[in-house]
Amino acid sequence: MSLTEAPQTTPERQAYYAKIDGQNFSALWNVLSGIITPAPKSACQPYLWEFGPARDLLMEAGSLITAKEAERRVLILENPGMRGQSRITTSLYAGLQLVLPGEVAPAHRHSQSALRFVMDGGGACTAVNGERTLMEVGDFVITPPNAWHDHGNESDRPMIWMDGLDIPMLSFYDASFAEGLGEDVQAITKPVGDSMARYGANLLPVDFERKGLASPLFNYPYARTREALEAMRRRDEWDPCHGLKMHYINPADGGSAMPTISPFVQLLPKGFATAAYRSTDATVFTVVEGTGRTTIGTTTYHWKPKDIFVVPSWHSVIHEASEDAVLFSYSDRVAQQKLGIWREARGTH
Repeated sequence: MSLTEAPQTTPERQAYYAKIDGQNFSALWNVLSGIITPAPKSACQPYLWEFGPARDLLMEAGSLITAKEAERRVLILENPGMRGQSRITTSLYAGLQLVLPGEVAPAHRHSQSALRFVMDGGGACTAVNGERTLMEVGDFVITPPNAWHDHGNESDRPMIWMDGLDIPMLSFYDASFAEGLGEDVQAITKPVGDSMARYGANLLPVDFERKGLASPLFNYPYARTREALEAMRRRDEWDPCHGLKMHYINPADGGSAMPTISPFVQLLPKGFATAAYRSTDATVFTVVEGTGRTTIGTTTYHWKPKDIFVVPSWHSVIHEASEDAVLFSYSDRVAQQKLGIWREARGTH
């Protein structure tokens, strides 16, 4: 007997297994090597979705169904190893959402945490718990658990963003709740920029009381993020595995901006090639700027702006930038770290 092999089967054992099966038992020794594995093992596979074809499919969907009828007009990015499960990784969901000019995606709320990463268009808005914010390409926007939210597009261009949610995680815990507001849009009770003024300048109101685990700052504008990356690159301090990689944080406690999802942004200068890296948090990447390639295990994917690719848990990954590149990414690292199970390996295949 070992952790990698099951014991041999005999006629007597087979009869015993049939006997206990009728009473809803099974033998651990037959499945131990499959459920406690020496290294992470899942059906999640590496894959890259090109934005151009995805946009064409979204626009076709826009001619078939309205945002209101669909509730959310979204194409799910299904991992090829887990088709039909609405997953891009074992624990996370990803989708591309389209809101056409003049449309509203109706107000609702749910127990899942959600992020929006703006891919295409500009000038549309999302409202979260009574505050509206404009959305521009590269912006990272949070919808905290159980927060009322709706989306509208008053611009003259289609608006596309990536949705990232912890749907599979909450399904695992049987903790999913959702409800509609019954109105297309929620009442706006706060001025535009209110959360940025209160929480986005290394300041907190003196009487601040924390409500929930998500960041009270729900829009992280790309213009500010890019400015910070440029300022930091002047120090020429490049991490061998990541280039210059930053974690979006909650200004209330310095932790992750979201309770179950870790969002990141990283800068790779032209010609930079990272050292091999592995970690247990399967990660979804979106290209904000630049071109390059990423080798996941033995497969290399060439990417350009707005492409999306996924790196499964414990797969070796190497990024190479053909020109200055910025990558946005998200994973379940914060959840794994809270559970004490996250692991990484630097510089190894």
